[in-house]
Amino acid sequence: MEIMCKNCHQIFKGHYCSNCGQPAETHKINAHFLWHDIQHGLLHFDKGILYSLKQLFTRPGHSIREFIEGKRVRHFKPLSLVVVLATLYGFMCHYFEINFFKNSSSEYLDYDHLNEWFATHFSWVTIATIPFYTIGTYAVFRNQGYNFVEFFVLNTFKASQRLFVQILMFPVLLYLNKTNHIQQFSNITYAIGLILIFWTNVQFFNKLSKTKAFLLSILSHIIFFISFFAFITIVFLLSGKFS
Repeated sequence: MEIMCKNCHQIFKGHYCSNCGQPAETHKINAHFLWHDIQHGLLHFDKGILYSLKQLFTRPGHSIREFIEGKRVRHFKPLSLVVVLATLYGFMCHYFEINFFKNSSSEYLDYDHLNEWFATHFSWVTIATIPFYTIGTYAVFRNQGYNFVEFFVLNTFKASQRLFVQILMFPVLLYLNKTNHIQQFSNITYAIGLILIFWTNVQFFNKLSKTKAFLLSILSHIIFFISFFAFITIVFLLSGKFS
């Protein structure tokens, strides 16, 4: 039986495309897909990092949608990409002693310890925020035909976008380190991240009008904030920080 490759559209027979090597069958993105990614993707680096990053900054929403629909052979695994970028960024923050909390003080928190912990666990912190982004995306875009894990993959790629911007802007962060301008720099990088999120969503949800996709993206981000900070508050309460 002849098959059309989902990656390059070559007509072929057999289990793999004769042109690009993509498997004939691509599995639906679900919990099993993520588990396979965790087990194998983190241990098998290939040449897909540059390709994935290029796609995320030229046609992000379209490329992520194509990845979810099966066009995956040239891409780096989404969770692997986040771990690589977040580990690199966390290492740089730790090595150069970046202080994100210079102007912060509290009788409840040791900000120096928090800053060190944040840098050394940056990859895990980044991954831990993705489910909260996904809650917001799923809540407002759930009628677009994607499941929760597929939305998780979407937000994983978007996390890689933001991380790469932070890595590119690290020289500026290093220059401003331990000055009173570091908070303004953080606000700028956050704003850039928001622009990337909205741009990606508008492309990804191309069956919606750009205006509707943009407005729903704002609502999605609000839900992210509410769910994330509710979780943080509960954690602090359970740990006795506010008792």
